[in-house]
This record gives sequence, C-alpha cells and structure tokens, in this order.
Amino acid sequence: MRILVTGGVRSGKSTHAEALVGDGPAVYVAAGPSPDVDTDPDWGARIAAHQARRPASWETLETQDLVQALQGGADPVLVDCLGTWLAAVVDAADAWEQDSATVHDLVSARADEFAAALRVCEQDVVVVTNEVGLGVVPEHRSGRLFRDLLGVVNMRVAAACDEVHLVVAGRVLRL
Repeated sequence: MRILVTGGVRSGKSTHAEALVGDGPAVYVAAGPSPDVDTDPDWGARIAAHQARRPASWETLETQDLVQALQGGADPVLVDCLGTWLAAVVDAADAWEQDSATVHDLVSARADEFAAALRVCEQDVVVVTNEVGLGVVPEHRSGRLFRDLLGVVNMRVAAACDEVHLVVAGRVLRL
C-alpha cells in the first residue's frame, strides 16, 4: 500500500501518517537535512517532540535520496516530508536563482524518479507532504516557485500512490 498524506502546517498529517505505519519495525525517512535546531529552538522542539513519539522499533534515516530509501527492506517506510525534500533538492543544486524552467525540469526529474521507485517498491510506504493550496506562501519569487514546484511533486507522487489522505484539523478525508 502506498499512501500520500497531505495537509496544511500543523494539521495532524504526520500524526496520521505515523498511525498508518503502526508500532512495529519501520523506517522513518527524514527527507532532507534537518534545519539547524541550534539557531531555531522552536523547530528543534518540534523535531524533538516528533522523535519522542516514534516507536523505539523505528529506524531513522536522514537523506535526500528517496529512491535509495525505498530499496533493500521489508519494513514499512514513512517519508516525511516532501516540502523539506524539495527545499533540499533545490538548495543542493543551488537552483533558487536559476530560471524557473530549469528548476522545474530538475525537480520534475527527481519527482519522477521517486514516483517510479514508489510504484515498484515491495514494502508499504506512507509519504507526508504539505498541501500548498492550504498554506500561506510568501508572495515573492522563491515562495511562488516553491509552491508551484511542490504542487508538481505532490501530483507526481499522488499518481504513484494507491490512496491520498487529506488531513485538516486532525480530521482525515480519503480522496
């Protein structure tokens, strides 16, 4: 089973995704490098709270390579979150200032690679993402670019999933 869980910031999407995976052995994929928790104590507190509620049987893997994260195991995988992954991919390519078409091509190729790997992986996978239509995105070039690119990523990944769950205020709507 492949499920994409989407919702706005603090909608309960990660909590829902964790419940879908359950308490048994699993791989939690932190999709991209974590922000510097020393310079952002609020972010650090959120990460610590998420880590504390994960079962001890879960392995944590921090990586941008989502294709590799899906290979080589039988345990369910929870990928959290495509927004963080997207920012890491664009940062790694130093592409925020490149023309929009170039960045779009880069992100589309990476999203297509992940979607293809998702379609053929043998284990259950739950992927968490932000629903960009529900979030406040700064009205500057990078904000609009991020929103547009995450929309593309979400559509590509949703097409590779069996189900999409929208979480709003902790309530789940299966699409």
